[in-house]
Amino acid sequence: MAKLYFYYASMNAGKSTTLLQSSFNYQERGMETMLFTAGLDDRYAKGVISSRIGLDANANLFEPDTDFRAMVEAEHAGRPLSCILIDEAQFLTRPQVLQLAAICDEMGIPVLAYGLRTDFQANLFEGSAHLLALADTLVELKAVCECGRKATMNLRVDAQGQAVREGAQTEIGGNDRYVALCRKHYMEKARSAS
Repeated sequence: MAKLYFYYASMNAGKSTTLLQSSFNYQERGMETMLFTAGLDDRYAKGVISSRIGLDANANLFEPDTDFRAMVEAEHAGRPLSCILIDEAQFLTRPQVLQLAAICDEMGIPVLAYGLRTDFQANLFEGSAHLLALADTLVELKAVCECGRKATMNLRVDAQGQAVREGAQTEIGGNDRYVALCRKHYMEKARSAS
């Protein structure tokens, strides 16, 4: 039986690197993969999954209204797919997570979704909440806090490196906008934000 996997972590844990390595492993064995990334993430280039260590691959873009089932069925008709890989899975909607579960259950294709668990205010993203509820397998990838403990939180910072407490849930950025911290240091810095 194909499974729905959710690999989650804070920023800078290597989610995209792990996704690209997984895709490479399938392809090295002659198996076809289909990659997706969020259309709103344009840090590197539209339709490209890019890791901080220099790996990248072209991917299909998804938006809130993307029908994963229809896209996968169309692609699968032309080339048999062995795995679907989703980057920035926190931006999925509930109906999309249900579509991904159906791809596993009804089409027999495993789905590996990679994303953040929580936003900069420690709230679950919609996609992450539904993946946590529906995934067959949950895997936490490890990032490291400045103190050496496991980083589980994402602190948004301003141009001066000061904590930001308010704003839209989604603001695309990398190390210039977010710092991965353990809960203790996240809470200390979040409380000190003005």
